[in-house]
Amino acid sequence: MKPNFVQKVTNWGNFPVVEKEMKSEDSFKKIKDFVLTHNEVIARGNGRCYGDASLGENIFSTKKLNKFISFDRLNGIIECESGVLLSEVLEISVPQGYFLYVTPGTKFVSVGGAIASDVHGKNHHAEGCFSEYVIEFKLMIENGEIINCSREENAEKFWATIGGMGLTGIILSAKFKLKNIESAYIRQESIKAENLDEIFKLFEESESWTYNVAWIDCLQTGKHIGKSILMRGEHAFQHELPQHLKEKPLRLKKKFEPAVPFYFPGFILNKLTVKIFNLLYFKKQTKKEVKSIVDYETFFYPLDVVNDWNKIYGKSGFIQYQMVIPKEKGKEGMKKILETIAGSGNGSFLAVLKLFGKNNPEAYNSFPMEGYTLALDFRVNSKLKTLIGQLDNIVQEYGGRIYLTKDSMSKSSLTNYLKNIQNSKFVSLQHKRIIKG
Repeated sequence: MKPNFVQKVTNWGNFPVVEKEMKSEDSFKKIKDFVLTHNEVIARGNGRCYGDASLGENIFSTKKLNKFISFDRLNGIIECESGVLLSEVLEISVPQGYFLYVTPGTKFVSVGGAIASDVHGKNHHAEGCFSEYVIEFKLMIENGEIINCSREENAEKFWATIGGMGLTGIILSAKFKLKNIESAYIRQESIKAENLDEIFKLFEESESWTYNVAWIDCLQTGKHIGKSILMRGEHAFQHELPQHLKEKPLRLKKKFEPAVPFYFPGFILNKLTVKIFNLLYFKKQTKKEVKSIVDYETFFYPLDVVNDWNKIYGKSGFIQYQMVIPKEKGKEGMKKILETIAGSGNGSFLAVLKLFGKNNPEAYNSFPMEGYTLALDFRVNSKLKTLIGQLDNIVQEYGGRIYLTKDSMSKSSLTNYLKNIQNSKFVSLQHKRIIKG
């Protein structure tokens, strides 16, 4: 007979799917009981990561840890429980003139998950990772004790938890800084690039901009390899807004949010359809350079406006593969990566290129390093594991890294920057895979 809480669990990529015990509580005493009576516990936020992160034998969901504790409006400091979503932080902070210093490409991740993954955004070259703005957090460790972690108190646990993918315990709450903004809008410039030489030159010329990101056509070859569109942005000041937005600069109008109603058949996404989509996306921008004012949701979270968009990949699911190549080898490494993808027939429907700056050396589990990072979505199929193995070898050859938050297939040799992995009670399927190699 199965335990009461066994259920099918998967993350946003719908791959892999596991049948494991998952429990959610808002009482610290009950959370302690769960930790003490189970081995191989892993914390899970909103399940919006990819791959096998936060999946394990015994999963603790932080969804009930969803309360705000305090909001210092004078200094822009917020404290909340770890299950609070970034979307909920934005709902209360943006109308008050504050925004997240660092946000990933979806706002539907939890604060605890943002710390465990040490998420980065389009501004890493300018403002670093999420951890740069974390003041402190409360952590339940393997004996059930709750400790406060900061740069001054339990500093070793603080840095091990950041980017540690749940290895050190369950994050219960956190306090972090927000940045001042004058409006809920972004001053954006979109610039077309015909190849890798052009897009790398644009990134170098745009390093003074706070936000930089490029959509890239991963199926192009020859002289058009790296064909892309760079989008760079800054938080718009009130005086930069068009007249109709100046009256309520910190308020966004409610948008229609369509939903994908069913899983698409597997044959819909193939090399041909991805090629057609990429062609249309590039041609949609008719000019070389376009300047505009867009709301922050359009700029930071373009996919969040479509509910259940993950269903377009079909029931077999998809993975997102993200790597970083050191800056001095970035163009050479990315060319080899793109040539390998184009030759494999596994087209990526969504491919995003960014530039990382130098990372904080104290955050030793954190993914970014100074260099270029590429994130790609691939539908799960029989040929995918071979491609991932090829990409892993290229990343290793150029001294790069794989992002654990999105990983479900890569080799352990690429993730050796995680320390003391064998000695933790808090273990996920991903951690086991890394240990086994």
